[in-house]
Amino acid sequence: MSKIINFNELKDKKTQKKYIIYLIFAIIIIYIFYSIYLLLRSPNETVLVDDGSLTLEESATGYIIREETVLTGNNYKNGLTAILSEGERAAKDQTIFRYSSSNEEEIKSKIEEINLKIQEALSKEGTIPSTDIRNLEKQIDEKLQNLNEITDTQTIEEYKKEIEEIISKKAKIAGSLSQRGSYIQDLSKQKEEYEQKLTEGSEYINAPEAGVVSYRVDGLEDILTPDDFSNLTEESLENLGLTTGKIISTSTESGKIINNFNCYLATILSSESAKQAELDEKVTLTLSSGNEISANIKYIAEQDNDKVLIVFELNTLTEELIQYRKISFNITWWSYSGLKVPNTSIIEDEKGLKYVIRKKADLSEKVLVKVLKKNDKYSIISTYNTEELNQLGVDSQSYSKISQYDTILLYPNT
Repeated sequence: MSKIINFNELKDKKTQKKYIIYLIFAIIIIYIFYSIYLLLRSPNETVLVDDGSLTLEESATGYIIREETVLTGNNYKNGLTAILSEGERAAKDQTIFRYSSSNEEEIKSKIEEINLKIQEALSKEGTIPSTDIRNLEKQIDEKLQNLNEITDTQTIEEYKKEIEEIISKKAKIAGSLSQRGSYIQDLSKQKEEYEQKLTEGSEYINAPEAGVVSYRVDGLEDILTPDDFSNLTEESLENLGLTTGKIISTSTESGKIINNFNCYLATILSSESAKQAELDEKVTLTLSSGNEISANIKYIAEQDNDKVLIVFELNTLTEELIQYRKISFNITWWSYSGLKVPNTSIIEDEKGLKYVIRKKADLSEKVLVKVLKKNDKYSIISTYNTEELNQLGVDSQSYSKISQYDTILLYPNT
């Protein structure tokens, strides 16, 4: 009976044998390259001890929490007119903004008509011999010249208002000196009456306490409040649906006063640095604009998903912290300066003490060092004082200190 040959089995066995050979070759090549690396890297390779700095930084996204008082008057539907600008500081009881009267546009239109009539009457008078008139005309010319060079809308409006006031002063003086004096005086009186109606019909809103004025009202002033941080969780913050870096729109109905002494930034983190953070720990926050702000940790709360919620307290209220509600920023957990050495230069004994190997000529010396801070590549080291050496059980008389410009082994374990 003839034997049946299974060609598929033979093919599979050949393929397996080929893969095994390839794997053996790959292992041999890796071993050869590693051996060459060890030969090229001299165990006596050294590095110079020198001054340097280390920082530990982390990027984060945070929610801005402020102590805010929203101000809304009875006539909010009429639209507000700012008296104090966005970001300007207000004293307690100082007027911040006002609401227009119901017929404000009509009154303003009549005032504008009277202004045009006054200017027309003054232009027909020709030159009136008066030092006061000439001074006022000079002021008007200067304001008009400056107005041509200004692009800021708010400044333009302020200049226009100042020009109108100067023209009114000129009209009063001219009215008493010119031939058409009674006509100009009547126009000036009419204008004052309309301005009084405008003032009386407006609703003025004053600051209940001192602080920074803002018209960026987003409805979260009573939600993101510093009164109780325990209400903050990762879920509650995400449910706000805020976009990072989105500017809060300016309200036409309300304004607010912000406490400019304290501001808070809440963030959710999962790093080891965040998990090891402590209350009142000082850090530096860098905003997207590059502004660096000192902050301290005000609140810490562990989350269910191995994350931690941290609230930073800031003592500076910048424009960024007013116009945004959610921002990206960097945290500098610590920054240390001192003798900087590679981590590969440090060896540790069975007691947990750290050493470097100092080279002088052909001699090697094991030097005890204190590691202050370290990151993935480098450490900041220092020397021990006598009290610390006694606690470690080390003879302070024989203790050799590491110094700047000492030469140490880069790979003492090799």
